[in-house]
Amino acid sequence: MAPGQLRFECQPGCTKCCDQQGFVYLTEEDITRLAAFLKMPAPDFESRFIFRTKNLRRLRVPRHAQCSFLQDGKCSVHEAKPLQCRAFPYWPELLNTRAWKATAKWCPGIGKGKLVNIEAAERTASEMKTAHPGLYS
Repeated sequence: MAPGQLRFECQPGCTKCCDQQGFVYLTEEDITRLAAFLKMPAPDFESRFIFRTKNLRRLRVPRHAQCSFLQDGKCSVHEAKPLQCRAFPYWPELLNTRAWKATAKWCPGIGKGKLVNIEAAERTASEMKTAHPGLYS
């Protein structure tokens, strides 16, 4: 996407990104940070909240349900939220014109605020690729 085309500002009280169908993938650092935030031993946090495969870790979410941490219309772990949540909407798959415009249909923050520094957005997307090679290889 060409520089100067992206605007984004997260809107107060909005949880539209949390309402979307899909999984929240976790890094080992996310797991440690979330467990500490919730004052739980990491193994307990993992057994309660994480589904792990050989290459991926993700939050357990029942099919067609919202994130377990979305409570009373807000993120209850906002201060410790996973990289994937912090990086939104600067995911590798969204940094093209078509995907960005499609996301704008449900995300009220897209198209608002200051122009996004495209290099910073691309660094965030690169961080996602590095953190989740099983998703982006």
